[in-house]
Amino acid sequence: MADHPPLIVTAALDDGAFAWFEDLRQSHFPRHRNKVPAHVTLFHALPGEHEDAVVETLRAACARRRPVQVDVRGPWFLGNGVAYRLGSAELEQLRAELAGDFAPWLTRQDQARYRPHITIQNKAEPEEARRLLEQLQLEFEPFPIFAEGLLLWRYLGGPWALVDRFAFDAA
Repeated sequence: MADHPPLIVTAALDDGAFAWFEDLRQSHFPRHRNKVPAHVTLFHALPGEHEDAVVETLRAACARRRPVQVDVRGPWFLGNGVAYRLGSAELEQLRAELAGDFAPWLTRQDQARYRPHITIQNKAEPEEARRLLEQLQLEFEPFPIFAEGLLLWRYLGGPWALVDRFAFDAA
């Protein structure tokens, strides 16, 4: 297993959205636990030994798509943190299609109902998370962002290493 660390698939957000969520994550995620950038996970752990097949599947899926609008629906309490709920029928359709392709390899977590979100705080004290949630709810108005492709990462026991980026590039 050490020779083939698990693979993670996330949505590649437009630059403005990524910068906004990354700033929130840097501001609110406990620094010593913040090992990865802001992200929208599609799959948490695909088998690293099948990297070539995963790459080909992602490349083919992205070639058939254009950038996808994703609606930011509001902050969500996680118990020990806060995330923003996201909504996008197109993103969920893509994720379902890929889940079918990756079905033999899906972990229990990746077989569960998909709930797209971006975590900006985790592993914090519940009271701190509640205060942040209340603050964010006061300021929040729904807004759109865009997923411009997919990112493939290798899990390195905490931090991730980017393997490849696949743009949605349908004409």
